[in-house]
Amino acid sequence: MSEREAILFANDAFYIAFSARDMAAMREVWASDRPVSCTHPGWATVYGRDAVLASLQSILRNPNAPKFKVHNEHIDMVGDAAVVTCVEELTGRQYLAATNVFIRAGSAWKMVHHQAGPANVDLQALEPAENDKPRGPVN
Repeated sequence: MSEREAILFANDAFYIAFSARDMAAMREVWASDRPVSCTHPGWATVYGRDAVLASLQSILRNPNAPKFKVHNEHIDMVGDAAVVTCVEELTGRQYLAATNVFIRAGSAWKMVHHQAGPANVDLQALEPAENDKPRGPVN
């Protein structure tokens, strides 16, 4: 798997865990040995792995927590860090701009920051949702 595919795999893992409300999978997404932070829409930034996971758990416990489709993923890599920007399409056709930051941890990429917020989105410019496009083989 190329580095870009591995980063997209890590990005997908976050959204799959969120949509499935799977906290065990969510814990696997986040780095365990680096500082982490998360800014949910309308929230103050949450710092530290335990606080970030607690905030996510409180969201995922809500039966009305949204599910996502991800559009227009763009990756910038600098050494052992990667920034993925994308558009999150929530159930109900709401759109958020998101930034996900990953670091290389051995052979995997782990999330160290997520931030999402409302954005003006040109619906005609959206690429098909990533979970609707084939990714190719995953090793």
